[in-house]
Amino acid sequence: MNPDFRKDGTNGAEGAEAVGRTAGIRGSAMAKSEWDRVKTRLRDEVGDSAYRSWLRPITVHGISDGAVRLALPTRFLRDWVSTHYGERIRAVWGAENPAIRNVEIVVETARAAAVPSQPVAPAVEADPEPPSEAPALVAQTVAAAQPAPVPTAAQMAESGAANAELDELGALLDPRFTFKNLVVGKPNEFAWAAARRVAEADSVSFNPLFLYGGVGLGKTHLMHAIAHHIRERNPHRSVLYLSAEKFMYRFIRALRHQDTMSFKEQFRSVDVLMIDDVQFIAGKDTTQEEFFHTFNALVDQGRQIVISADKSPSDLEGIEERLRSRMACGLVADIHATTYELRLGILQSKAEQMGVLVPQKVMEFLAHKICSNVRELEGALNRVVAHSQLVGRAITLESTQEVLHDLLRASDRRITIEEIQKKVAEHFNIKLAEMSSARRSRQVARPRQVAMYLAKQLTSRSLPEIGRKFGGRDHTTVMHAVKKVEELKEADHSFAEDVELLRRMLQG
Repeated sequence: MNPDFRKDGTNGAEGAEAVGRTAGIRGSAMAKSEWDRVKTRLRDEVGDSAYRSWLRPITVHGISDGAVRLALPTRFLRDWVSTHYGERIRAVWGAENPAIRNVEIVVETARAAAVPSQPVAPAVEADPEPPSEAPALVAQTVAAAQPAPVPTAAQMAESGAANAELDELGALLDPRFTFKNLVVGKPNEFAWAAARRVAEADSVSFNPLFLYGGVGLGKTHLMHAIAHHIRERNPHRSVLYLSAEKFMYRFIRALRHQDTMSFKEQFRSVDVLMIDDVQFIAGKDTTQEEFFHTFNALVDQGRQIVISADKSPSDLEGIEERLRSRMACGLVADIHATTYELRLGILQSKAEQMGVLVPQKVMEFLAHKICSNVRELEGALNRVVAHSQLVGRAITLESTQEVLHDLLRASDRRITIEEIQKKVAEHFNIKLAEMSSARRSRQVARPRQVAMYLAKQLTSRSLPEIGRKFGGRDHTTVMHAVKKVEELKEADHSFAEDVELLRRMLQG
């Protein structure tokens, strides 16, 4: 009889393998049983919100040689849990099973084999901000993008069909909103440079690109321009652009029809996802959670995300902290209010596109009078040109004032010094009476200088008149305040944003 042949019908090697499989199954079951007890303790420690966000997605692979092997679906989740909770998981599991000396956390995806196991990091302070994934744009040393190969006719047809499907899922791109039609000036040059980098390179070191600014300053134009350029340069890259409102609508519809898997596949398979006006999902907790996981899945796959909002990520109210930190970890580019020079350039470019001769005095008048946003500026020019063509009259300064009388009246709304003082006092949390007091502490003096500066910018009052409204101060005090605020705006970006925000609120 063959000595290697067992009574159970297996030879020795097969028997050893079967025993190993049985032990593995038993080890896996034991690990899951222990994990149920460990995660209950962890949930009590970290709270329901943190547990749902970071620890609930964990799956257990088993225990081997005193090491527990856990898995998460993305690199981002793996890195975050390892850094912030890894040591605590090891300690709690060690208390449950003293034989456990180590915890390994890996990525469980189709390409998990290519991702090395990551040992648990040493204990760190609880919940620090995640490290930034992108240095400033000026510090980058990214190689210039290589020109994309010219696609064949069949490839063009295929990509065109794919783009049409994405446009149906998202929103149609406006053919007017291209880089060629965008007038660049100091207020938008940084955002423009970042948008060009995303559009021209197959991959960039900052993800996401977050664009923010007031209404009508060109955020949507930049996003459409990125999408147009990518599709022209590399038709095989799938680009999906839509508003946050439409993202929410699609998600709710998927929930209603119990088809969330199709939703996830559609949004997590694109090369570039662009979400406009993300502030719309503020307070929509379920939509935010889905967007958060979509965000992580795309970043983990190396896909690009572009987001726009009316405020910076840190100032978005009603958005979960974890989502705000993710949106801020790429490159945040703001678009400032337009300057007179930029508005004049926009009007000249628009007139050229329309093929209409508009007198320089009329364009200078419009650029000076309509400074709220670009949409309103272009709308005013459209009205003037349409009136001229419909009634057969030449465009003059007088006819422009007549056609735009309602718009100009709204723009000329008188802003009083009292309004400015009240708004600035509320913003800096000081008493309104301090605007006219003799106190010179920095806590009071700085807001007072800002109010003087805004009074000079937004009203037609003379310097002595402004000084009298601030406790009878001399006009030289107002001059000093204006100069000081201008210097601080140049040196301190945060201070400049504060002043700009106040100006917008007063003019809006």
